This record gives sequence, structure tokens and C-alpha cells, in this order.
Amino acid sequence: MSAEAFSRGDRSWLGRWFWTIDKPLLTAVFTLIGCGVIAVAAASPAAAHRLSGTNFRYDDLFFLKRQVLWVLAGLPLLLAVSMLPLQWAKRLSVLGAGVFALGLVLVLIGGSGAESNGAMRWLAVGGFQFQPSEFLKPLFVITTAWLLSVRFEDRSLPTMQMSFGLLAAIALLLLAQPDLGQTVLIGAVWLIQAMLAGMPLALFGLLLLGGLLMIGAAYLMLPHVADRIDKFITGGGDTYQIDKALDCFRAGGLFGVGPGEGTMKFRLPEPHTDYIFSVIGEEFGLIACLFVASLYIFIVVRVFLAMLDEEDPFVMLAASGLAAQFGLQASINMAVNLKLLPSKGMTLPFISHGGSSFLALCLGMGLLLALTRRNPFRNASPYAERWRTA
Repeated sequence: MSAEAFSRGDRSWLGRWFWTIDKPLLTAVFTLIGCGVIAVAAASPAAAHRLSGTNFRYDDLFFLKRQVLWVLAGLPLLLAVSMLPLQWAKRLSVLGAGVFALGLVLVLIGGSGAESNGAMRWLAVGGFQFQPSEFLKPLFVITTAWLLSVRFEDRSLPTMQMSFGLLAAIALLLLAQPDLGQTVLIGAVWLIQAMLAGMPLALFGLLLLGGLLMIGAAYLMLPHVADRIDKFITGGGDTYQIDKALDCFRAGGLFGVGPGEGTMKFRLPEPHTDYIFSVIGEEFGLIACLFVASLYIFIVVRVFLAMLDEEDPFVMLAASGLAAQFGLQASINMAVNLKLLPSKGMTLPFISHGGSSFLALCLGMGLLLALTRRNPFRNASPYAERWRTA
């Protein structure tokens, strides 16, 4: 390797990437991924014991081995996407959003989707299963950011209405699975982007009211949604999941019982996915939980602070949307584990075990890193002045 490799004078594509990438942000992401591997190692024996049946018995480290494979596959994807020029990131995201939206349609077609726990969310292709909605989430954010940013070039274009129509179509497909949690998540992120793009406050209030009415309709029409909300409000019925999650936090205290020493985790449902935050609480304690939460806060706050001086409305809306989506998903998972929200099957980003979830998060974080690269040679948006004065 030459003496100029990775020096500030290195003009190669790798050198330019190294000097423009947000290194503290990248370090926080790598730290989260490392914490995830440790957490899955702690949860793997409990998940293996719980899921082992009479005809098949999982190895205690089965889920850890799979997580390591997903990390080895996901990291190159994350780094490759972070190197994309902005125009390529935008074009590929819009194209990908169309592909995975079609995947949502195929999930609902009889025989094309794989059913799990009463919901049709998985698409089986060539012996493999993946969840199109996970990959659609970050690509949808980029697509709506592009649509909303166009209005700064020509305010006569109905791009706000177009982006809302796209949101409504995706929401209907998600609700048909049914997947209320993902629907609420993408709706909340779109509202944040629309507000940043200049949506009138009165319209924001109307849409927020519409969202609440949609949740009310889901409560009336979807029995499993009503059951979870009833249990959360009244505390009655079968509250086994959340009771065992809270038992884990109580057992762990401040510093935890030690790696591999937890026993309450063996009573947890889905200890390696939905309730992995509780496993961290038992084995590593409240201090470790606060450290993980602080990493999510750092990532979100750093991105929003960086966007305060951003002149390109597309970059502003896309990066803010991706950071909001990342932070909201983490907040929902941790709140469910702490009985602050009704039970919802949503993974903890980069911590929970899962192939589709992990690879989709690597895709989204790669896009976020590409958007936040410090590139002095990038020309400002042709309508940047309108963005500053909007």
C-alpha cells in the first residue's frame, strides 16, 4: 500500500470515502452491531430450548451462528451502500421501493406468501424467506424525500399529495397482512418528513387525527390488536410475555447477573428477537441497557444536528426520515419490553436476531451514511436557496 493511501491527498474512491464518512456515526453503528452479537449470544440458548421440539433440537448457539452469518453478509452491504453517490442512492432507492412494494402485493397473493403467527408478511423465493416490508421502509423514506423535495423547485406540483397517496397505498398493503406496527411507523416518519417540507400545521393535525381514527378502526376490526390494547390498559388476561420481560429486568438490577448466568430469559417468549432488550437487562443490567439506549440517541441526535446546516432539501428530508425511523423503531421495542406500550412484534435495530431485519437495517444505515458524508465537492441543490427561505 502506497504512503499516500488514506491520506488527505488520496483521491481514490476509497480514500474519498474514508475522509468524508461520518466516523463517529459509523463507530456508533459498529458498536451497536457488536452489542447485538453479544446479546444474541446471551439469548441463543434460551431461544434454542424454547423452540426445540421432539423432531428437531436446536444447538444452544444456533441463533448466534446465524447472527454472525448475517453480520458478515450485512456489513459489506452497509459499507457498499455508504459509498454510493447521492444520485445513485436516490435512483436505486426509488427503483427498489417499487420492487419491494410489488413484493408486498405478492405476499398477499394466495400461495406466494409464507404465514407466520397468523400474519402473511414473508415472501418465499427459491427456498429462502424474506420480509419485503423491512426492505421497503428505508427505500420508502428516500422516495418520499425525493417527492417532497421537488416542491421546492416547483410549488405548483402536487408532490405532497403524491407522497401521501404512496403512503396510503403502502399502508393498505401492510394492514392487509395485517401489520399495524409497521403501518404506524411509516406513517409517523412520513408526517415528520412532511412537516419538515412545510406542511401546514392545521393539515398536520387533521392527518394526526386520521391516524388515531385508523388505530381505533384497527382496534374494532382486528381481534389481536384489540386483545393487546386491552391487556395493556387493564393489565388483565394473559400478560405472560410482559410479566416475564419485567422479571428479567428485576433479576438483573444495575449490573446484571453475569453473561450466561440468566435464568429468567428461559421463560421469555422470543428472547432472541422481540424481547432481547430484557435479556440484556437480566444478564448485563440497567447500566448496559442505558448504554444501548444512549447509542440510539447519539445516532439520531447527531444526524439531526448535522442536518441543521444542510442546504439540499432532499438530503435533509431523507436523512432526517431515516434517523427518525431508526430511532422510533428502537424506542417502540424498548418501550414494549418495559411495558410502556402494548406488545408489538418489532425488532430492536442491530440487536435482535433476524436476517431480513438486519440486512434491511444495513441497507438503511448505508443510505444514511451516504447522505451524511461530508463532501465539499458536492454541488448544492439548484433550489437550495428556496429551502433556506421556505
